[in-house]
Amino acid sequence: MASKRMLKCCKGVLSCCSGPLPDMAPIGVRIKVLDRYVVIDNGIIQLTLSNPDGIVTGVQYNGVDNLMEILNKEDNRGYWDIVWNDQDHSGVFDVIKGTNFRIVAQDDDHVEVSFTRMWDPSLQGKLVPLNIDKRFIVVRGSSGFYTYGIYEHLEGWPDFSIGETRVAFKLRKDKFQYMAMADNRQRVMPMPDDRLPGRCQQLAYPEAVLLTNPINPYLRGEVDDKYQYSCDDKDNKVHGWISFDPPIGFWQITPSDEFRTGGPLKQNLTSHVGPTTLAMFMSAHYAGDDLSPKFINGEYWKKVFGPVFMYCNSSCDGSDPTLLWEDAKVQTVIEIESWPYSFPASEDFEKCWQRGSVSGRLLIRDRYVNDTDISASQAYVGLALPGETGSWQRECKGYQFWSQADEFGNFYISNVRTGNYNLYAWVPGFIGDYKLETTITISSGDDINVGPLVYKPPRDGPTLWDIGIPDRSAAEFYIPDPNPNYVNRLYINHPDKFRQYGLWERYAEIYPDSDLIYTIGESDYTRDWFFAHVTRKSDDNSYKAATWQIKFQLDNVRQNAIYKLRVALAAAALSELQVRFNDATLNRPHFTTGLIGRDNAIARHGIHGLYWLYNIDVQSGWLLQGENIIYLTQNRTVSPFQGIMYDYIRMEGPPASA
Repeated sequence: MASKRMLKCCKGVLSCCSGPLPDMAPIGVRIKVLDRYVVIDNGIIQLTLSNPDGIVTGVQYNGVDNLMEILNKEDNRGYWDIVWNDQDHSGVFDVIKGTNFRIVAQDDDHVEVSFTRMWDPSLQGKLVPLNIDKRFIVVRGSSGFYTYGIYEHLEGWPDFSIGETRVAFKLRKDKFQYMAMADNRQRVMPMPDDRLPGRCQQLAYPEAVLLTNPINPYLRGEVDDKYQYSCDDKDNKVHGWISFDPPIGFWQITPSDEFRTGGPLKQNLTSHVGPTTLAMFMSAHYAGDDLSPKFINGEYWKKVFGPVFMYCNSSCDGSDPTLLWEDAKVQTVIEIESWPYSFPASEDFEKCWQRGSVSGRLLIRDRYVNDTDISASQAYVGLALPGETGSWQRECKGYQFWSQADEFGNFYISNVRTGNYNLYAWVPGFIGDYKLETTITISSGDDINVGPLVYKPPRDGPTLWDIGIPDRSAAEFYIPDPNPNYVNRLYINHPDKFRQYGLWERYAEIYPDSDLIYTIGESDYTRDWFFAHVTRKSDDNSYKAATWQIKFQLDNVRQNAIYKLRVALAAAALSELQVRFNDATLNRPHFTTGLIGRDNAIARHGIHGLYWLYNIDVQSGWLLQGENIIYLTQNRTVSPFQGIMYDYIRMEGPPASA
């Protein structure tokens, strides 16, 4: 497939081609074991690992002796790490260093090596209670290397939790200065030195800085923040860095989401100033503690993370970085189509023939939308550990397998590991979550068709009015331009303008004297509904609650009937939404969510975090004939980052049969 590519940019085998790729017989993979290092070489790329630590100390490619940052200490170049907690420790950061090295597989076609660190009770409180096996693989003819990890917590071992685990690569700052993660998300990046005192001004939190004296003067006045380059896992397949001299790319490719946590909408970091490239497996970003797995009462647990692929490519045209990016995208497709890989040696990584598949069709039944069942077009359908409806977005111990249905609601979930699962789904355009109550057991070779399934989204009565689009995002609402003093030029006139810094401050500037009022039938949510319900800063630098109003007309109110207000939230950060009908002075609100959420999406430039749905019974006595006002108050006000993002709001009348 690679030979059919534009020949300016080849599959990492040749730096420049002037015609069709010649038939080549790549040399076999060789390994050299030294006292302090292990060197694996296939004639295209040379990978050097510390022995027995298993840290990537060097990557030699295309005439460059080392793509890793040679100014860093060797254990700060390419490494696995974990953040963990137990009853006596919180937020312990641990670069995982092996204590034992062995060659797992070795022939001309590939070499796989293992670096293990085993736990025993003498290490309690010193190291995370896990047996960890880090694997690295180099295959013949490939301009990259693979890595995967096997974590195991034995029965009876101490309780603990994981805040984050990942693989990180620190590249040479004198080479890699252009980052790419999407067709419309790539740019020349600041240097790491630009984030040092004298060259920047720290903003509201340490990750965000204003570049005041950057090495590249073109970047002066821009904001840099690694969270501006976060990405939903469903879209996070390839990202990385480009060197212009020589023209080389270093890419992190994730061919499957099965080992990530939180489902397709979980957001994670990608690449950022360093130059740093991350393969995130677990994190609490855009979710909070709900996505930190907790292991209690001596629970047994084992999981394989990866393999992920670190891909290097080169071009004879250093003036056009898109050539390397386009090639990296093609290689990503190759890796995805090759999943699950056949070459990992561990029996814990199930191969294709050991897995199964699930297919079916999902329909929507909402008689207030259509008299007949309709196709769940573009539904997200997935398998995750058994749990409650919607639990997949907080599930963080097992594997998840997701597929997007076609326009007719047909879905096919392939290459599912053996085990027990529930089938979950959500459908863009409809609120709520679907769950098939029957547990699905996958055995090797299974091809299970669950037949037509019917999702009945929450609905009691006809829609009186609604605001927004039920898609688990606040992107359709009004997103202001940033303060011109705090701009990332990448996101000017960009569909992801919500990634600009400081948008939470714009609310009080747009509504200086009174809070947002939205009138049904007159207002337009794309212009008149601010994307985040945030706090308002006072003159004394304290924060106060903002109360939004929804005004709507009722020609008549059906007495002794129950109306329904459905409020879907796309994000919540240490917030409490209070709802009052027609009386803003009520001491006790008609409804409150209580304190919810730790996703921090407002500060982290996300347009969503975790999804929340509230179905509120509305007594007819709360309503008036004529004009009605719903008061929405977010009353937790310690920080500018406390607030919520709405996904969708709908007011329903009583059931037609009432």
